[in-house]
Amino acid sequence: MKVTSIQLGRREISKAEVTAHVLVLVDQASSSDLILLPEMWPSGFFRFDRYPVDAEPIDGPVVQAFREKAAAIGRHILMGSFVERRTEGLYNTSLLIDSVGNVTAAYRKIHLFGYQSSERDLLTRGTEVVVTDTPWGRAGLATCYDLRFPEQFRKMVDLGAEFFLVVSAWPAVRLEPWILFNRARALENLAFLISCNCAGSDAGSLYAGHSMVVDPLGNILTQAGDQECVVSMEIDIDQVAFVRKEFSALHDRVDLG
Repeated sequence: MKVTSIQLGRREISKAEVTAHVLVLVDQASSSDLILLPEMWPSGFFRFDRYPVDAEPIDGPVVQAFREKAAAIGRHILMGSFVERRTEGLYNTSLLIDSVGNVTAAYRKIHLFGYQSSERDLLTRGTEVVVTDTPWGRAGLATCYDLRFPEQFRKMVDLGAEFFLVVSAWPAVRLEPWILFNRARALENLAFLISCNCAGSDAGSLYAGHSMVVDPLGNILTQAGDQECVVSMEIDIDQVAFVRKEFSALHDRVDLG
């Protein structure tokens, strides 16, 4: 299984312009089985003023463009996240699109960020932990701040997750925690973790970049720098079953009530 994270360099351009640019980057990654995009890439996470303006429904034009692209290249795309408009409010939503253009999973961010951020004020939090079948195994979906909450990842493992797909707009000021949480969530759950973070900046806030692939023992297999780039890696999901059999930590858990 070849995975690619498109570490987009955010800058002050319109949603239409950034969408066109990302579609070109997806074409460049079309040899991969699964292509990931980062969090809130159409608007920029820190551009809170754009959330209501850029919001669209799950069948809106940006989603449609990536459904068509996935079908055209015959690859799965985790579309990163965008501001989804629903009757009950706005959500930070990421979609998994299969190789024929169907949306197979939708994850609405559960843990909204409130520290020096308006996300929690503007958006409605999701309530569903999402694990979905793929051709390579069971994938658990998460977004950025979720990394700080290990119980969400353990719940995904209980639902059968063998690898985690994490989209993010993690800031550069907290780069070391980003690296730590990527490794810890993989290691403690004996699962692969593939993350896709933003680079560049929005509203004066720099993103950390450093998208990565981490193996089930917490080793970083590949890691980007802090600029826009495309980072790819071949992984063998069968390693998850092997590691979990050899090192039985998940079976040794005790219910502490």
